[in-house]
Amino acid sequence: MKDETKEITEETAAVTVPVAKSAQPSQFSQSPHGGRRPGGRRPSRPEKDRIKPEFDTKIIDRRRVTRVAAGGRRFTFSVAVVSGDKKGRVGVGLGKAGDTSLAIDKATRHAKKNMIKVALSPAMTIPHAVEAKFSSAMVMIMPAKGRGVVAGSSARNVIELAGIKDICAKLLSGSKNRLNIARATIKALSSLSKHSREGIKNFHANK
Repeated sequence: MKDETKEITEETAAVTVPVAKSAQPSQFSQSPHGGRRPGGRRPSRPEKDRIKPEFDTKIIDRRRVTRVAAGGRRFTFSVAVVSGDKKGRVGVGLGKAGDTSLAIDKATRHAKKNMIKVALSPAMTIPHAVEAKFSSAMVMIMPAKGRGVVAGSSARNVIELAGIKDICAKLLSGSKNRLNIARATIKALSSLSKHSREGIKNFHANK
C-alpha cells in the first residue's frame, strides 16, 4: 500500500508542477495596461500634416430628380456649389450624377473651370455699385464702408468665398432660386470692367 500511495503521489506531483509553472506570468507577457497608457488611453500618434485646399467650397442647392422608366424609378442628384479662394477668385458650378458625392465632384470641377477674377480695391471691396440679372433673379451690389457683409441667400456665399469686405447685396426680384441668384451675383461682379481694374491701380499708385 505504501508503494502504491508513493507512486500516486509522484504522478500527481508530475502533473501539478507544469500547471503551476504555466500559471506564473511570463517575462514576455504584455503590460498590465495592454499596451495602453494608464487610464485606458492609447499612446497618441503624430498626425500627418494635412494640405489645405486652394479653394473653399460650399453647397448652395441640392435636388433629387426622379425619372420613371420601364424598369421603375431612377434617381439622379443635382448639386450646385460655390468655390473661391477668398482672394478675389470665385465661381459657381452645377453637377449631376447618380450619387451625391459624384455630383459634388462634378460641380466643384465645373466651378473651378468657370471662375472669375473680381476687380477689388486694396481694401478688398468693390469700387462702385453694380447690378445684374440672370433668368428671373436680379441682384444689386453696392460698397458699404464699415458695415461688413450685408447679404442673404446664395449671394452671401459668393461674396464670402470671393473674400469681399464692406459690401451690401440686395435682391431686386422675388426669385427664390439659389442657383440663379448665385449666377446673377457672379455676373454682377464680373461686370466690373477692365477700366475699373485700371482705375483702382492708378488710384493706388498715385496715393
